[in-house]
Amino acid sequence: MKPLVVDIHTHILPKNIPSFAKRFGYGGFINLDHNCKGCARMLKDDVFFREVQENCWDPEVRLNESKQFGVDIQVLSTVPVMFSYWAKSKDTDVVSKFLNDHIAEIVESYPKKFEGLGTLPMQSPELAIMELQRCKKIGLKGVQIGSHVNKWNLDAPELFPIFQECERLNMAVFIHPWDTMGEDTMPKYWLPWLVGMPAESSRAICSMIFGGVFERLPLLRVAVAHGGGSFTSTIGRIEHGFNVRPDLCAIDNQFPPSSYLGKFWLDSLVHDQNMLNHITNMVGEDKVLLGSDYPFPLGELNPGELIKSMDWSANKKEKALGSNALKWLNGY
Repeated sequence: MKPLVVDIHTHILPKNIPSFAKRFGYGGFINLDHNCKGCARMLKDDVFFREVQENCWDPEVRLNESKQFGVDIQVLSTVPVMFSYWAKSKDTDVVSKFLNDHIAEIVESYPKKFEGLGTLPMQSPELAIMELQRCKKIGLKGVQIGSHVNKWNLDAPELFPIFQECERLNMAVFIHPWDTMGEDTMPKYWLPWLVGMPAESSRAICSMIFGGVFERLPLLRVAVAHGGGSFTSTIGRIEHGFNVRPDLCAIDNQFPPSSYLGKFWLDSLVHDQNMLNHITNMVGEDKVLLGSDYPFPLGELNPGELIKSMDWSANKKEKALGSNALKWLNGY
């Protein structure tokens, strides 16, 4: 019997996005310009952001491509540029509801083919918690959040009640890098995506470890995109820093960073067999999930191919391809 294949890291947009700039009276929001058949330009106001194809919005196209790739279930989440944490919180709440309803409708229309993660107005914890509760009611399995929220890192006490409610509601959390540190100082060579995003993922994990979020919420199920970015490659440095400068690192949590390896999940999007072995050795074979970043070119172009290529037992591959994802999504 073929093992179930679940891709936890796929992004989707509604085909038609209303003009939030006109509705709210200020700019900075994303819209789609369907400039040719089967493709569209993502625009931030009138500035080109990226081009997307119909697999970014059409569930039928996604299903056909998933079948070709051998993916049984896609977990849908918005494109991180849509987080809109920078906007007025009540406006981000409107954007979040629009995006979450769209994903919930697809999940309901294609049962057993898609699962969904919502997005929240994280800059307003009160609104975020209310929308989290609504996400639960409309059938989403969790939420996708950014690696930081404006000037708050993920250890910010303002954000803790959101994580607490995720744990209470049995909602999974997927952390995706966004609003990359240093972006303004490295405009060439796609460096924000190649250098900044891996650093952002490590920033998120370290903030949650040092801030005691994992310690205080042991049942919170967190997965981090892109194999955790640079975190697993620098855990030795992080651990050493904790040991030699506890006055700086251990001020909110007395337990060493290495003790949290295996207490969160990492997706498999590392593009390299040695690195996939490395992250699996770090967090354990029960904590690695297939994630492709479909349908974008920096993702795994044939989802699951790297896992299938590994010199692993059938059972270990089966975990990474699907069964680990079900435990992360459902809590069992």
